[in-house]
Amino acid sequence: MTTTSTSSGQARAGVTPPGTKGAAPGLLRRTGRVVLQRYGLVLLWLLMIALFGVLVPGQVSGPDALKAVLGQQTPLVFLGLALVCTMAVGEFDLSFASIFGLAATTVPALVVLHGWSFPAAAAAAVVVAAVIGAINAVLVVLVGINSVIVTLGIGSVAGGAAYWISKETSVSGMDSALSAIALDRFLGLPLLFWYGAILVAAFAYMMGATPLGRHILFVGSNREVARLAGIPVTKVRMGAYLTSALICGVGGVVIAAGLGGFDPATAETNLMPTFASVFLGTVVVVPGRFNPIGMFIAVYFLLTGVFGLQLLGLAGWVTNVFYGIALVLAVTVSFLLQRRVRG
Repeated sequence: MTTTSTSSGQARAGVTPPGTKGAAPGLLRRTGRVVLQRYGLVLLWLLMIALFGVLVPGQVSGPDALKAVLGQQTPLVFLGLALVCTMAVGEFDLSFASIFGLAATTVPALVVLHGWSFPAAAAAAVVVAAVIGAINAVLVVLVGINSVIVTLGIGSVAGGAAYWISKETSVSGMDSALSAIALDRFLGLPLLFWYGAILVAAFAYMMGATPLGRHILFVGSNREVARLAGIPVTKVRMGAYLTSALICGVGGVVIAAGLGGFDPATAETNLMPTFASVFLGTVVVVPGRFNPIGMFIAVYFLLTGVFGLQLLGLAGWVTNVFYGIALVLAVTVSFLLQRRVRG
């Protein structure tokens, strides 16, 4: 009773009760720390845009530059999501870029060189991708061969098959009307961007709000504990490889339609940027974990960097150096964050 009366008297007199003086600053510090941990990359992205705006004055406005970055006809979001599928369950995949390249090459090769209809060629490309994903799953999960060895070998086979089906050349000449599948615009951005955004949103919901998502996290953290908890670890791991391959197949179809063809030699160039984006994505939104939204932000963060370097007149080897540095830094920070999360 005395304590309550004293506190009430202090409040009426305008005196701050003991123990509450530092509450507001402490809350602000904690909030600021959380924002920096989860969205520091977004702040750095905005800083990068401002910096390039200063270094390249008058050439392009901020909104135009952002629209140009978001509107790039790139498969990185599809490939990043495919890689997140396997990395999230503790698998390592080096074949995703080659699977994408084979699917993207199969479509114009069947349409232009063999007279298939586009729907039939697209379906065949997705089936081919799914078959390769199934082979990865069987060899890694059921047989137990090291995933690096299997996916490296399967990726080489898929890359060779792409050259074979295209007769070792860049295949083009598809109906230009098909480009609408990828390049028609909605709210000023191509449909390709919205396909990626919808897929990322769907996977983010699945991983964060469904039992399957929780199973994926458990399997990725500790397979033996997940197995003891009754989680179907084998099915989750195999499903990751199959889903990854299907995403690569669909991405290949959409990109081939947008470009009107595909050069199989360009598929492997997506390997480094995809790994950089996926690992860099672990430092944002859900620090220490492979997550779709973090990957999505990281993709366009890196593309902004490349776009800015091009505006500065730097290209070629500088782009490779940029992606290489980004990958090393991202892996280092990701490793430290994962070690901190696991204690």
